[in-house]
Amino acid sequence: MQQMDPIHAEGHENHDARPRARRRVAAHLRRFWIGYALVALLLGLAVLPPLVNVNRFQRRIATSIGGSLGRPVHLDNISMSVFPLPGFVIQNLVVDEDPAFGSEPIIRANTVRATLRLSSLWRRRVEFSTISFTEPSVNLVHTSAGKWNIEEVLMQASRVEAAPTTQRKAGPAPRFPYIEATGARLNFKLEQEKLPFSLVDSEFALWSPDPDQWRLRLRAHPTRTDTSISNAGTVELEATLGRGDSLAHIPLNLTGQWRDAPMGEASRMFTGHDAGWRGNFALTTNIRGTIGESAVTARLRLIGARRADFVPQQPLTAEAECFATATSVFHGFQDLRCSLPPGTSSGTPTVAATGEIPNIRQIKDAQIQIGTSGVPASTLLGWLRVLTPGIADGVTAAGTLTGSVSYNEAADHQWFGHLTVHDADVRSGGDNSTSLIKGDISLSKVNGVVADVHRRPVKNLPPLPEGFVLSSTTLALGGHDPAVVDGHLDGGGYVLHLAGPATVERLKELETALPCLGSGLDTVTNAVTETASVRVDLTSAHSWGDQSPRVWQDTSQRQTTAAVKTRKPR
Repeated sequence: MQQMDPIHAEGHENHDARPRARRRVAAHLRRFWIGYALVALLLGLAVLPPLVNVNRFQRRIATSIGGSLGRPVHLDNISMSVFPLPGFVIQNLVVDEDPAFGSEPIIRANTVRATLRLSSLWRRRVEFSTISFTEPSVNLVHTSAGKWNIEEVLMQASRVEAAPTTQRKAGPAPRFPYIEATGARLNFKLEQEKLPFSLVDSEFALWSPDPDQWRLRLRAHPTRTDTSISNAGTVELEATLGRGDSLAHIPLNLTGQWRDAPMGEASRMFTGHDAGWRGNFALTTNIRGTIGESAVTARLRLIGARRADFVPQQPLTAEAECFATATSVFHGFQDLRCSLPPGTSSGTPTVAATGEIPNIRQIKDAQIQIGTSGVPASTLLGWLRVLTPGIADGVTAAGTLTGSVSYNEAADHQWFGHLTVHDADVRSGGDNSTSLIKGDISLSKVNGVVADVHRRPVKNLPPLPEGFVLSSTTLALGGHDPAVVDGHLDGGGYVLHLAGPATVERLKELETALPCLGSGLDTVTNAVTETASVRVDLTSAHSWGDQSPRVWQDTSQRQTTAAVKTRKPR
């Protein structure tokens, strides 16, 4: 093979190197200009949008949003933004209210960001991928006729054709945007009056997973504006809504819960003041059907419930479950059935309730029946320990509670019925001690004038209204004959009458074993110096929730200033 001269070989290599160098320089220049172009583009995107006057689109955007909501919309200012995605920033958005529900706007938001779908930039129809509200205020108005101001908004959304939010490619119908809100406040109004109830720090999301469906998610903290509430728990809702030719026919599938709710703060929500209970509760609900008629399931759980003024050895933990058919857009509830504990748990429900509420705005027309086929007296004693402080540790109870009470319009909007603890046996020191109460304990409804409950007129006591009568119950208080207690209970309080022979020791035992019955008897026992039995004839009237000590009055016919009169043993 012929060899190349070294001189010619060197020239050949130089000849090949020059084109390669030129190509490298050209590549560097291309990258250089591309980099400059990108920098220029980014600078342009950052600088030019604020200089572009988009306010001329303000009326078009307001009309578009208003058409989707079915309400007039007003905007103060619109500006373009590029980062992180192209879109518009709307200042002071106001959605007008239907005059039938008032003059205050239904929605007011200081800042709204609408993010464009990038693919829509090359199309004449502009679509938004996300609409974000920052700290909006929403007014939900309910009228005495049972109408909500959001009904027309829902119906307007149901009439507008829209493609799913997650659809990748544009189609004939615009894609429904992902609507979200942070820091929202939901206010509730009855007619023109703003109620004290609100949902604050709300996080809201609405999107369409299907052409005929909308998904809603809400997380908020309930509060009340006319009292101080630090933490009333968290409300969470997830719902699926469908299309319907009317509000009542819109399909609804909802799951909700109110969790981590302290009972004291929750009572402020309902009543405006602390009801004096501690512990937590959790409420869950499921709704299936339509807005007009649906099946409702609710479950309430109390965790460590107790009164605020004392701590029992065993706070109450209980769970109840209710089923009902909601009608008339949740203004009525039919076929109401509740059980404690839930009927799905092991064993027979302790307490069951049935009834109906034709109209929640006329709650007095409800029909309710609460009954039990057998609650052990030991369970009643456990509930009593949570309600009443000072019950001695060794107290035991036997027997079974049966009966029912009812409330309906036919009974002149009053409760009536009969409850009996059969074969009641209450002992202060265990099974080996002597029973304090022996026999049946009956509570029944009375109508009209209260019969001879106290057996003798009680001076300086008001006449008794309608209520429940505690029938004469036998007490073994150490006398030769049994003593008896009877009384009257109503919504305002109760009156007890105790009469018969007793020893000081057994009266003290009654006071420590059952404070709900014997509290205040220390004023009687302290006045007795005799060790023999005494004959008592005492009456006490007390209001529910009254924290003052109970006072027993002497109601004997004998003219004496002492509360009791001693009797010599036979």
